[in-house]
Amino acid sequence: MTRSSNFKSPLLLGFDHLEQILDQASKISGDAYPPYDIIQSDSNSLKIVVAVAGFIEQDLSVTVEMNQLHIHGQQTEDSDTVFIHRGIASRRFHRTFLLAENIEVEGASLADGLLRIDLARPPQTNSKRTIEIHNTSKSVSKKIGK
Repeated sequence: MTRSSNFKSPLLLGFDHLEQILDQASKISGDAYPPYDIIQSDSNSLKIVVAVAGFIEQDLSVTVEMNQLHIHGQQTEDSDTVFIHRGIASRRFHRTFLLAENIEVEGASLADGLLRIDLARPPQTNSKRTIEIHNTSKSVSKKIGK
């Protein structure tokens, strides 16, 4: 089965990678664990806050690979601990976020069971550039043999 693409228009030059991004987004797990918030601090700053109760810094990793932010968590258990009741989730997780090409991860911090990841978007500059047009007709005619 062939899939039609909206990004094949000759007017959308260089946007073919958007189709790959949409495919990646559709493959990301819909698992709700762990819960998270995305907060916009200002027009150029975002913060992802992930609830990771019971996890310590050594149990967590945050990596960026090919515009994807990966958050992994796996608790190390003390074999001497005996639980009468276990209500705090301790399962491992892998949460992925797709980042726009210009989003940078500034850092991460862990406090009070919340993992905070700071993201920044550099301010866009309105730049106008004039492209010089070169006359290449003389060199083209020499190559053709005229």
